[in-house]
Amino acid sequence: MKSFKQVREAKKSVKGDITFSKKIDGIPVKIVNVPKGFTVYIDGDELDTFKTQAEAEKTAKTVIKEIK
Repeated sequence: MKSFKQVREAKKSVKGDITFSKKIDGIPVKIVNVPKGFTVYIDGDELDTFKTQAEAEKTAKTVIKEIK
């Protein structure tokens, strides 16, 4: 049986083309182009999927701002 850590690591693997990858205020952010749109990963955790990359970047910046 898989442990919780193994399941979480399997989910963290990014599937798709990385279109944006940098740190915003010290927190790593990745935006991945998937068939449904652009998925935002903040610090390795999936946030949401958006229709455009600009919308995804804007939301990532807003979430980082609210976290800090």
